[in-house]
Amino acid sequence: MKTTVKHYLVNLMKKGRRQAGFTLIEMIVVIAIIVMLVLLIAPNLVAQKQRAQTVSEESFKITLQTQVDLYVDAGSKEPTFDNLASAGFLTKKQVEHAQRSGYRIAVNNSTNQAVWTVTGGPGKATGGD
Repeated sequence: MKTTVKHYLVNLMKKGRRQAGFTLIEMIVVIAIIVMLVLLIAPNLVAQKQRAQTVSEESFKITLQTQVDLYVDAGSKEPTFDNLASAGFLTKKQVEHAQRSGYRIAVNNSTNQAVWTVTGGPGKATGGD
C-alpha cells in the first residue's frame, strides 16, 4: 500500500501542478465583467430611486390638497396642519412629514371665495405662511 501512495505522489510531481480550479487571468476577467455590469446598472438604480421619491412627493402633495378640500367642504375653520390632524383628516405622521418637507397651506383670494391650496414641498421655494 505504501508503494501505491508513493507511486501516485511521484507521478503527480512529474506531471507538474494539477489543472483543477481557475487561473488568475480567468478570475480577473470574471471580476472585470462583474464590475462593468455594476457600473452599467448602478446609475439606473439611482435614477429610479430619485424618480420614485419625486412621484411619492407628488402623490403626498395631492393627498394633502384633497384633505384640505374635504376639510374646507365640511365647513370647518381655517385649514392648518394642526386643525386637519385634530379633525382626523391627517395623521400625526403626515403632519410631521408635511412640516419637515416645507409644505404650506395658503389661501388664494383672487376669486370671489377663498381657495385653499397646498404649496411648497421639497426643493420648492416657499413664501410666508
